[in-house]
Amino acid sequence: MTIPRPDDSILPTAHSSPAEVRWAAREGRLQAPTAGLAYGFVQANLVILPEPQANGFLRFCQANPKPCPLLAVSEPGARSCATLGSDLDIARDVPTYRIFREGHLQATVSHVDAEWRDDLVTFALGCSFTFEHALRQAGLPVRHIEEGRNVPMYRTSLPLVTAGGFAGNLVVSMRPMKAADAIRAIQVTTRFPQAHGAPVHLGDPSRIGIADLRSPDYGDAVSVGEGELPVFWACGVTPQQVLMDAGIELAITHSPGHMLVTDIPDSELALL
Repeated sequence: MTIPRPDDSILPTAHSSPAEVRWAAREGRLQAPTAGLAYGFVQANLVILPEPQANGFLRFCQANPKPCPLLAVSEPGARSCATLGSDLDIARDVPTYRIFREGHLQATVSHVDAEWRDDLVTFALGCSFTFEHALRQAGLPVRHIEEGRNVPMYRTSLPLVTAGGFAGNLVVSMRPMKAADAIRAIQVTTRFPQAHGAPVHLGDPSRIGIADLRSPDYGDAVSVGEGELPVFWACGVTPQQVLMDAGIELAITHSPGHMLVTDIPDSELALL
């Protein structure tokens, strides 16, 4: 089936289709975070590794499902994945990518055509942007969308399960809420275990090793109002720090907040 080419003149919005978001990224028109785009469809974190490291990373994901909920794993060298969507190019359909070599961030780029190899395996991991539609439908605030910013993300002191040659600490995303809203947010996000599920912590950030909410390690700081609690969810940026610590030959990921928008409806991940 031929997929109609989306209108090149329109930047994607909450009402755009996943194909429209992917086309905008593929053509370089979208180089911004994907929070709030294509409401109702699953967004995914990407980790792309050479096949020799892929089996170990698969074991790491299985041992740490909260930050690394597996949605799909590609065949080596494949740039498409039918599980995630049609007319999908893994090497071009994310607004920006990060390239790591020997544990160091080498570049941030709009596509990874030049780096693509026949032995590369793609892991698609669930993303908390997926449950934000449900939060907003429930009348709950999502501050980074309200303020037009990337979600704030922080390294923590919470250890991960060592597996497959990979180890490290959890990275979390944060959304400030009043106590009653936080309770409702726990109920809403628990239904989405493949998008990180319920929060891992709320309240005092120092208890999980975060010194200053105004200085996120990734993304942008957002305002925290009087009477609001910071609520923290496991984050799909966690593997990026883990991969740097492991110092492997080559790793490609999405840039934090710049996700692959899939054709999978949010409802398919929601527990009843």
